[in-house]
Amino acid sequence: MKAKILVVDDETDLELLIRQKFRRQIREQQYEFVFAYNGVDALEKLQQNPDIDVVLSDINMPEMDGLTLLIKLGELNPLTKAVIVSAYGDMDNIRTAMNRGAFDFICKPVNFEDLEVTMLKTLKHVDQLRETLKAIKENDILRMYVDESVLKFMDRREFESSLMSNENIEVTTVFIDICGFTAITERENADTVVKLINSYFDIMVKEIIAQGGYVDKFMGDAVMAVFRGEYHLDRAIESALAVRNHIEATKNDLSDDRTYTPQVAIGINTGEVISGNIGSATLRRLDYTVIGDAVNTAQRLQAVAQAGQILIPESAYQLVKDSFRCEPLGELRLKNKAQPVAVYQVIE
Repeated sequence: MKAKILVVDDETDLELLIRQKFRRQIREQQYEFVFAYNGVDALEKLQQNPDIDVVLSDINMPEMDGLTLLIKLGELNPLTKAVIVSAYGDMDNIRTAMNRGAFDFICKPVNFEDLEVTMLKTLKHVDQLRETLKAIKENDILRMYVDESVLKFMDRREFESSLMSNENIEVTTVFIDICGFTAITERENADTVVKLINSYFDIMVKEIIAQGGYVDKFMGDAVMAVFRGEYHLDRAIESALAVRNHIEATKNDLSDDRTYTPQVAIGINTGEVISGNIGSATLRRLDYTVIGDAVNTAQRLQAVAQAGQILIPESAYQLVKDSFRCEPLGELRLKNKAQPVAVYQVIE
């Protein structure tokens, strides 16, 4: 069940930070956030959204501060619990907040891991209160839920069977290249080269699968991956960031006593493609893959990306600019493209 959380803070950059830090939980519908900019605005949002579970509130705000809001909240909905999130972490403010019904207190700057743990603890408390109230009103047996792992397995089977048909679909394609690996192949023996590249590919594959994507093919020292379904572009970028971070944290000793720290160059694009069984019937070699301009553009972006860069076109940037921090690189000339393409680099 999705938890609904009201964030009350006059600092608008907190809203952007929360949307970025909890983007996975938001798209997976674990959390729904509502935002207000002072206590008066918060009371209006609470009346409009009576199903809010938890309130995260600052103290120092115009019109109505967080400590006054705590009193009003207790009168409006005693089942909704508040956590104070403030830079004013002195004992007087903490004691006043607790005496007025705050469930917990977090000091700024916010540690988002601590914030999520506190949110989960508060949500659990709210759920217990509601279950207790429900038990008093009625003595029903709790509804039994289908195990989530079974549902995920069914979704995966449906996804795999859908690959067996030729169709036009919306996907995100990712090309990941290991930078400078050709030089390694020229200096190291075959066993070392294969061992290294397989270890890098294994890191990539794990991160791709973790975000619900699949590896379309291995091409030399590069990987092509495809993401489809809900939020396929977001999940593809999440995967690319994880691959980059894990690959760059890897170090390998080479035969000439040097240490090799691999880096990747990544191109990502989203759009309609043709998915089908493509290959040669004569050779009896057919692969289920995707083709189209969106795929070609992703590969061209990877080709111009520098080590450590994750590049997306402006069309993709417009879809994810609220969830990821990106920097514009201007217009770049891509192979076989008549016009320059506006390109952005994903930072985090």
